[in-house]
Amino acid sequence: MLDFATGRDDAANEVRLRVRELVESWKSAGRFEPRPDNWMRGFDPEFSAALAEQGLIGLTWPVEYGGAGRRNVDRLAATEELLRAGAPVAAHWMADRQIGPAVLRHGSEELRRELLPDMLAAKSVYCLGMSEPEAGSDLAAVRTTGREAPDGTFVIRGRKVWTTNAHRASHIYVLARTDPAERKHDGLSEFIIDMTSPGISVSPIPDLAGQHHFNEVVFDDVVVPAHRIVGRRGNGWKQVVEQLSFERGGPERVLSSYPLLDQILADNKTADESFDEEIGRIVARLAVLRRLANRVARRMDEGAAPVQEAATLKLLGNGFEQDLVDLARRVSAGSVGPDTLVGQALMAMPGFTIRGGAADVMLSLIARQEVVA
Repeated sequence: MLDFATGRDDAANEVRLRVRELVESWKSAGRFEPRPDNWMRGFDPEFSAALAEQGLIGLTWPVEYGGAGRRNVDRLAATEELLRAGAPVAAHWMADRQIGPAVLRHGSEELRRELLPDMLAAKSVYCLGMSEPEAGSDLAAVRTTGREAPDGTFVIRGRKVWTTNAHRASHIYVLARTDPAERKHDGLSEFIIDMTSPGISVSPIPDLAGQHHFNEVVFDDVVVPAHRIVGRRGNGWKQVVEQLSFERGGPERVLSSYPLLDQILADNKTADESFDEEIGRIVARLAVLRRLANRVARRMDEGAAPVQEAATLKLLGNGFEQDLVDLARRVSAGSVGPDTLVGQALMAMPGFTIRGGAADVMLSLIARQEVVA
């Protein structure tokens, strides 16, 4: 296993060791099996609760709301350890990575007090209602509507697809059109909705392996209290672009398949010298991508929303993961059954370049960077 220590950063390394000890205790007890893409597919509320008990969820959130008040660089150390161990973290990942920070940044005080405690305790599970049928990666092509009722509530109507773990979630984040606008990026608002609300139905979308983590979610006149809007009405596009930097700029865009690299490096039986150069290149690329992830985290610690840096990390990270899976397949010399790490990664790989935005979308975001002389 590669040394992931964070240089001379004692604070980050302290968090890293705490996570590593917890992970190793669970692995040695046989309580989970490392596997690729487990941040999305590995759903274990007990493991998430164990992290919460040690204060390892909400590391960057303010102490006044129950968080640890630490840096994004510290959280990066924690998430790297979880990802490279292939730990089952899907039960809390969306709340910790994305929804909690969005509520802290834009939500009302009422919304913070209502939702954050259960996120920190891993008692609530969040899914993301962004993608829609026939919209592809065009997130602004939202047809789901949020109509304001006379009593001040909002009535949500529409459909979302590829909604990971919606069948297990207690809450769903929804991007909906609340106001007509000439530009499709205007008039959008963000909501957080209880999945037990009348009018919500969830249908499974099995993947190529027959596994169920994707879903279609239908909203049939779902009533949502006005205080469940995140931020300002009609400001949803600006907020969601910022929020996606939390999603795209994390190490999960690089380390989803890390257990494969660990297997290649550790298994002497596959140490064919003909692969040495390729393995060296993969390890070098990983080092560069980890450095970029660290830059994204530091920019967030400065109060920025590093949209372009996050898009760059996702684009390059997707290519890295695909190449790693291909290398592992060739090194394994045919051992690619569905129960092997290689087989699991191959079945997950088609989604790498789509989730969080397709490559063309990332290139568009990167192209908008300001050139500094």
